[in-house]
Amino acid sequence: MAKQYLSMRNLRFQMFEVQNAVGLNQYERYQDYDQDAFSLAMDAAKQIGDQYLFPIYREMDKNKAYYENGVVHVHPELKAAIKAIADGGWIAAPMDYDKGGQQMPVVLLNAGLFIFYSANANAAAYAFLTQGAANLINTFGSEELQSKYLGQMFSGDWQGTMALTEPQAGSSLSDLVTSATPQAEGHYSIKGQKIYISSGDHTAADNVVHLLLARIDGAPAGTRGISLFVVPKFREEEDGLVSNGVTTSGIYGKMGQKGYVAAHLMLGEQEECRGYLVGKEHHGLSYMFQMMNEARIGTGNLSCGNASAAYYASLQYANERPQGRHPDNKDLTQPPVLIIEHADVRRMLLMQKAVTEGSLGLILKTSYLMDLAHVAEGEEAKRAHLLLETLTPIVKSYSAEMAIHSVSAGMQVLGGAGYTDDFPLEQYYRDVRINSIYEGTTTIHGMDLLGRKVMMDNGGAFRLFMEEVQKVIGDAAGLPALKQYAQDLGERAKALHEVTLHLTKIAATEGPRAFLADATIYLEFFSLVTIGWIWLEQGVVAEKALAGAEGEEKAFYEGKKAALHYYFCYELPKSLGMEHRLRHQDGFTVQVESAHIN
Repeated sequence: MAKQYLSMRNLRFQMFEVQNAVGLNQYERYQDYDQDAFSLAMDAAKQIGDQYLFPIYREMDKNKAYYENGVVHVHPELKAAIKAIADGGWIAAPMDYDKGGQQMPVVLLNAGLFIFYSANANAAAYAFLTQGAANLINTFGSEELQSKYLGQMFSGDWQGTMALTEPQAGSSLSDLVTSATPQAEGHYSIKGQKIYISSGDHTAADNVVHLLLARIDGAPAGTRGISLFVVPKFREEEDGLVSNGVTTSGIYGKMGQKGYVAAHLMLGEQEECRGYLVGKEHHGLSYMFQMMNEARIGTGNLSCGNASAAYYASLQYANERPQGRHPDNKDLTQPPVLIIEHADVRRMLLMQKAVTEGSLGLILKTSYLMDLAHVAEGEEAKRAHLLLETLTPIVKSYSAEMAIHSVSAGMQVLGGAGYTDDFPLEQYYRDVRINSIYEGTTTIHGMDLLGRKVMMDNGGAFRLFMEEVQKVIGDAAGLPALKQYAQDLGERAKALHEVTLHLTKIAATEGPRAFLADATIYLEFFSLVTIGWIWLEQGVVAEKALAGAEGEEKAFYEGKKAALHYYFCYELPKSLGMEHRLRHQDGFTVQVESAHIN
């Protein structure tokens, strides 16, 4: 097992030197968060990761969750891991002080989550799904719901979930059929079933609180008729907790994340299942989108954590495994070199570093924008909101999709050993694969980006993104060592702008089917430019810091520049092929007949 699963030095670089997250303490809500507070919180998260999460990562896979006699059994040490996160204040962290929270900035919260996810994403995901559900109750629920559920969820004793998917309705939420019938006592009787419910039932929690979408009898068709309910596994009565008609019919056997349960739930099949309305009738989907958007950034963060752990596992192996000699050395009497000395192994390691540290930079930037959108006012808040909306599909999709490639490269570094369970790479590979499907597939996020986000505010969101990219290009152009990178990114950003205008003309002349046919490719193109922006920003900071750096610090900043060079030479040029396809879009996938594929 690798000894390291992330770089705390890189995390501090991103938080303090690039993002200047401490600047948030100028706002009243975050005034208690100086650099010491940030550092103490991140160090505390690392201690939890080291002690409770990382040691059971592989154990949770080997001794996987299982369903027996109506009970979902999980690893016996999972409960202690969840409680350690909860006792550290992390589940309640973003809440107001008067509700037991710490008013923690989202950027610091997500730095902590990155640590937890790098240590053991399968265990940490339980706790932070509870946090998302609790945030929803806190934002839209009545005082009665808040007082009844939040304390137990913050303590880690009760699990929270997001219950959307049904057998006939995956991403198409307008097809939901789970029903909610009003009752004279004020609750609703829930009937239906939900599938693939993460953390939906398990022995590490005393109760499970489902934030569930259902359709009230007589509600309008489509998404306009969906309402949100709190549906606990057990409800509180005078004599304690009693069954609430939520039955687990089983859990899904998964390729990976074997310690992280996905349950199939039956509602109201054997006895009444009571649901408690959150907010107003028929507003459920708009409420749920708060949790979904948080979860989308969270999924990007989880993917980045997986990629980080895999990177350090493969890096450790590359620094320990001797194999072969350099191509120009034919002397077989010479000992083999460590594989990190081979050029292609270095390429694969640099690819992992570029993906992981680039993704993390984007995650922290969007988290900072979430904070600004919450506490700033006027134009500053509006700009933060528009940028956040634009970047959210990229955070989720780039981090998730590229983490798959990154972990695969890590496995390749190990060669045949990477495919065995003697090393953790095969588990990281199995675990990371689901993340591009969680919280909306990449296709959905491509359509969201092209069909909605770049059109927001009459194109203002896209123009704002371009302004931010140009600012960093201008900063880099003034530094001789970065001038070529600035020019390269400028050319790719210009191409993105031209492609966007070209596609909007297709929307006007040929309609949405043709316009959105290659939305996923557009998302990939946009993502490559975005991560180029993130890396160039890191490069500017590193280049300026190099002037006075020595020893390990100098090596760190030079490592940043090496990853920047790799990204601009190996990853960013991939956008050229995407640009060509988008400029010469012919509607082929819309027009081709199904019979020609079958």
